[in-house]
Amino acid sequence: MIDETASGELTLVTGAPANGGSCVAHHEGRVVFVRYALPGERVRVRVTADRGSYWHAEVIEVIEPAADRRESLCPIAGVHGAGCCDLAFVNPDAARSMKAEVVANQLERLGGHSWSGTAEPLSDTGPTGWRTRVRLEVGADGCPGFHRYHSDELVTDLRCGQLPAGMLDGLDEVPSPPGAHLHAVLDDDGRRHVVRTVRKGKRTAAKVTEGDYHAVQRVGGRSWRVPVTAFWQSHRDAARVYSELVTDWAQPASGGTAWDLYGGAGIFAATLAAGVGESGRVLSVDTSRAASGAARAALADLPQVDVVTDSVRRALAAQQDSANVAVLDPPRSGAGREIIDLLAAAGVPRIVHIGCEAASFARDVGLYRGHGYAVDQIKVFDAFPLTHHVECVALLTR
Repeated sequence: MIDETASGELTLVTGAPANGGSCVAHHEGRVVFVRYALPGERVRVRVTADRGSYWHAEVIEVIEPAADRRESLCPIAGVHGAGCCDLAFVNPDAARSMKAEVVANQLERLGGHSWSGTAEPLSDTGPTGWRTRVRLEVGADGCPGFHRYHSDELVTDLRCGQLPAGMLDGLDEVPSPPGAHLHAVLDDDGRRHVVRTVRKGKRTAAKVTEGDYHAVQRVGGRSWRVPVTAFWQSHRDAARVYSELVTDWAQPASGGTAWDLYGGAGIFAATLAAGVGESGRVLSVDTSRAASGAARAALADLPQVDVVTDSVRRALAAQQDSANVAVLDPPRSGAGREIIDLLAAAGVPRIVHIGCEAASFARDVGLYRGHGYAVDQIKVFDAFPLTHHVECVALLTR
């Protein structure tokens, strides 16, 4: 069933989806991770990387397509295009099933936890046009573009399926030196803001080319002014959905203490503050000065909130008292053993943990379980449609 050609191309039958957007196939006892494939397809592939015991490959011809393969919803993505939308060729319902299967596999393998569920859409707005924040790189020719998958090469066609129509109109006319970045945001007032950043030695110089440096974002009746270059959830509905879920799961008690770790602009600190009231305390920690500044400004009317710009590790080590609940939204690498050890040692009885990478999320769940935490609930969101990425949320108690 497998033929090898002199050109290094193979014909394979693909199996289960793997973390990272590929499907697993086998060739002469070696695992092959195949991008741009669906389970059960017969495909011709080109090997792109040899890792010894396994290979990476990409599809160059679909011989026997799966029923869930469709015309790509992103006109610029694919083998010879940008790396932006690696699952744009999959029926959205099937893509969510694949993502749920990957999360379940990672949780079983790395977290020692059995889970069966679905990847839920964040809203009913559909799989395209959901992204409101994007960063482009400027190439040697002065044109902005998206990177090809794992490449320095840029695709200068800006019609990514994740973006609302017209969001990037005219950006190819913004004068920019090679290596610069263009940050574009559509805020909650419907205004577009564009900031160009250029690295100069150890400094980054920023220039507003359209709109303002700060974009207006709203969640739960509260407004934030967030720098265009700072982090905010990319899906237009993500901040609201996650905030509502944290409100439901965290259950901060009046007069209690809550920790908002990797807190960014303080979205979760706001909802935790409402729960603990003025007699309670919320500690919000993030390393980003821009995000912390946005949090301090937006939450200035909440005396129970203390915003700290520091590493989570140092901030936790400095705490004299414990918390009734902690909410964590770490970067893709997850929280890791040191942070989870500190939370367990502090005796935090209730934790809401958010993760945007399935393997690191599953590993962290396993670390909590090693400290005696029980997994009460898990939700998986299809927060990045057209891509293999997911957002996972766990409620852990002990």
